[in-house]
Amino acid sequence: MDQPESARFVSRLTKDTVALVLAGGRGSRLKQMTDWRAKPAVPFGGKFRIIDFPLSNCLNSGIRRMGVLTQYKSHSLVRHIQQAWGFMRLELNEFVELLPASQRTQEGWYAGTADAVYQNIDILRNHGPEYILILAGDHIYKMDYGNMIADHVEAGADMTIGCLQVPLDEAKAFGVMSVDAEHRIVEFNEKPENPDSMPGKEGIALASMGIYVFNAKFLYEQLIKDADTPNSTHDFGHDIIPSLIEKYKVIAHPYKDVQGNDPGYWRDVGTVDAFWAANLELIGVSPELNLYDNSWPIWTHQAQLPPAKFVFDDDERRGMAVDAMVSGGCIISGSTVRHSVLFSNVRVNSYSTIDDCVILPDVTIGRNCRLKKVVFDKGCNIPEGTVIEENAAQDAERFHISPEGVVLVTPEMLGQDYRHVR
Repeated sequence: MDQPESARFVSRLTKDTVALVLAGGRGSRLKQMTDWRAKPAVPFGGKFRIIDFPLSNCLNSGIRRMGVLTQYKSHSLVRHIQQAWGFMRLELNEFVELLPASQRTQEGWYAGTADAVYQNIDILRNHGPEYILILAGDHIYKMDYGNMIADHVEAGADMTIGCLQVPLDEAKAFGVMSVDAEHRIVEFNEKPENPDSMPGKEGIALASMGIYVFNAKFLYEQLIKDADTPNSTHDFGHDIIPSLIEKYKVIAHPYKDVQGNDPGYWRDVGTVDAFWAANLELIGVSPELNLYDNSWPIWTHQAQLPPAKFVFDDDERRGMAVDAMVSGGCIISGSTVRHSVLFSNVRVNSYSTIDDCVILPDVTIGRNCRLKKVVFDKGCNIPEGTVIEENAAQDAERFHISPEGVVLVTPEMLGQDYRHVR
């Protein structure tokens, strides 16, 4: 059920929905960036955190009852949600609840994605939704979930899965499905070693986005059944979905972004290379992800910071940034920044050159540095005269280098206090 480009499907359906964001994963492919924070808490796009994107999608879609399921090193994630999402009003039946693993049904951590929801089944029942929307908390995209819920109801489905087309060589990281002419899923394989192409689209697979809509009562029944099933891994992709497709109506909802683009913008920033590239994409004149779209804002914590400042205008000491995104609180003092993203409170001292870098908040860069193709984690203090990306062997001795040559630098690698990395 397509909606006009400017419309949002805000209706009884979205008001009768509770969204659950699965945000407990470490995201180990981001290497040392997730040593002290969960992947959904990683900063992105100059001033946001990854978790802000699915939560903003919910809010913009008219879904105002949300739960965030946390587990791995969740302190920074919890603190961010308290600061950024505390404006929801419980007296108006709107909220963002934090749902940590708390042994509500058994001892131990969340054992899988389905178990994470099962362990909070009493809370869900108390809220009394008609529909439950389950989301991954670690992807960057804009989507009107109202359209998906409407398609789910119109089709009379028991479960609906958001899907997108991906290259075959990337599909082994996803759940891969086959559908019939009515978009009903007839086969589903979680992270197959040898995924199949779509009919008529060689080299392209239809993959799950990890976005699910369930009829609430149906979901409760399936979660209880799965919890009682011996040898289950209690995971939606491995266990729940394969058990449903033969007996129940499970349909695929093709992803379109809020502008109606098919395929729409969607990024899994789960590797250092993908994180670096997705941030630098935002610098483009007309990037696929438009952060300046007032009709679909991304909500986050707005720190009270002064404007960015550029100082000195001598030939050898000019503070400037070209093709760059520079956030509040930054000071570029007599240095040149090109094709880079600077998060909040970054200080670049004189006579340095910064190219193709992603610099997270609260980083200080000393004088006479030459830095290229680097991701600096939060709180790094880069010593005067540091040179990175001119000698790969020397860089590898101190820092992490990705397969595509992006250098990751964290405070610990510099022998500095890691507590800033939150």
